Amino acid sequence: MTGFARSQGHDDVCTWTWELKSVNNRGFDVRVRVPQGSDALEPMVRKAAAGRIRRGNLAASLVTRRAVGAGTVRINRTLLGEMLSIAGDLADQGTLDPPRMDGLLALPGMLETVEEDEATIAARHAAMAESFNDALALLVADRCGEGARLGAMLVAHLDEIEAHTSDAASCAAAQPKALQMRLVGQIAEMLGATSAVSEDRLAQEAALLASKADVREEIDRLRAHVSAARALLAEEGAIGRRLDFLCQELNREANTLCSKSSDIALTRVGLALKAAVEQLREQVQNVE
Repeated sequence: MTGFARSQGHDDVCTWTWELKSVNNRGFDVRVRVPQGSDALEPMVRKAAAGRIRRGNLAASLVTRRAVGAGTVRINRTLLGEMLSIAGDLADQGTLDPPRMDGLLALPGMLETVEEDEATIAARHAAMAESFNDALALLVADRCGEGARLGAMLVAHLDEIEAHTSDAASCAAAQPKALQMRLVGQIAEMLGATSAVSEDRLAQEAALLASKADVREEIDRLRAHVSAARALLAEEGAIGRRLDFLCQELNREANTLCSKSSDIALTRVGLALKAAVEQLREQVQNVE
């Protein structure tokens, strides 16, 4: 299922923002983007996400911004001394004007930020982790809202499949008589009007054909799979993979029903049934 969430936090030195986006996927995958120096947060993100989400692609990104004037800056005096020495030598040779301080301070590495101690960094990471959990809770709530809307659509597809199954059962009930009449016509055409076939032989052949074309087992299994799918929708937790399996079974039974059909009406119902199952399968891919 899809979803989006954002949360923010701050301390005395910087502010941060978590953004979480999830899109549909049959499996589960997490992509984490954090600034340099915050790599220690990635395992926490993956573990927390796996505990709340079972299917989908999740993208989690952290953006940080240091507050203006935050942190302590110092001059790299070693580098400054070396540059002043070089500048003095060149000035003595008359090849360089005396350096300006603003130019020296602009040199790469001349200004350094004093590194924070490990305790401060750990406290900030803990606060960032708490902000991530807040965003994750919002994302899960967003996905649940979509899940409720998706559930109504799945129920509608199951209702359609159930209706087509009942139509198939009605068509199947007329198949034995239709097969017998067709068999009589075919035999009469082959043997001619002057020949006759005993009623017992016709009954045997018709029974054999009816047995091969019997779709009652497929109809019973279709109804059982629909009932199982409804029961899954009433459960809590991750049901997407089990629904996916039921869709495969529903499609299998619909295919068998079509292959056994000897009646145009049953074939049409079977094709409509396959289309409804495919629509259900497409939506099930979005279910966790």
